[in-house]
Amino acid sequence: MSLNFKRILACFIGLFLWCSNSIAAPLPDVIAAIEKSVVAVGSVTPNKRLATGRPAAIYGGTGFVVGSGNLAVTNYHVVGEQKLDDAKGERLAVFSGRGKSAKGRLAEIVAVDKAHDLAILRFEGPALPSVKLGNSEWRRSGESIALTGFPVGMVLGLYPVTHQGIISAITPIVTPAYNSKKLTAQQIKRIRAPFEVYQLDAIAYPGNSGSAVYLAESGTVIGVVNSVYVKGTKESALSSPTGITYAIPVNYVRRLLSSISP
Repeated sequence: MSLNFKRILACFIGLFLWCSNSIAAPLPDVIAAIEKSVVAVGSVTPNKRLATGRPAAIYGGTGFVVGSGNLAVTNYHVVGEQKLDDAKGERLAVFSGRGKSAKGRLAEIVAVDKAHDLAILRFEGPALPSVKLGNSEWRRSGESIALTGFPVGMVLGLYPVTHQGIISAITPIVTPAYNSKKLTAQQIKRIRAPFEVYQLDAIAYPGNSGSAVYLAESGTVIGVVNSVYVKGTKESALSSPTGITYAIPVNYVRRLLSSISP
């Protein structure tokens, strides 16, 4: 075997190995992994039992597991505006699992970032698989993404649903009004501390608030689904808000996580 042939063969093997490592995982495999980290966010009332004997539960938002496996990220408006019935023992909870096999875990809020509508919960029980968080680098318009959560809350049951799309734009959270009289107090507050969000060409519903937005090829989380908060400023001038989906960038999640004591 000649020296030149050996070199060509070595280059071919190296190129093959590089290509093998660069091949993106099929989306069904990515979704299967992400679903293990997705939780519903709501409440449970241990003192109130259903006909099945299980505690009464309500969930209306989505979260995803991060860190050591006992922390979940969601939107602040999902948990911060929730009125719990203390007299009946209602407690904040996350729900893992699927369908009738899903289990509720008591949770508590350990960190909030109202400016970016984020909250982190610590929940009881065994650790769950965590997602991989992206870095602070902005992704490009046109990149393929997916989001997994629980659209419409309890109506469709605890079965994670995935929607696929692309990043359609990086856009300011506040669109300037044509005149100052149309500015709301909420808009003025956010104009003073502006930031940009991802605009997505992907479907999301109210129960998807708090869902992870991730790269379709790798499952790396790049943002958190948010429509209620963003629409409150960006589309406040519209009489009929659009169906556009937005996402808070993951760098704000990272910053909030760094504020939590181990």
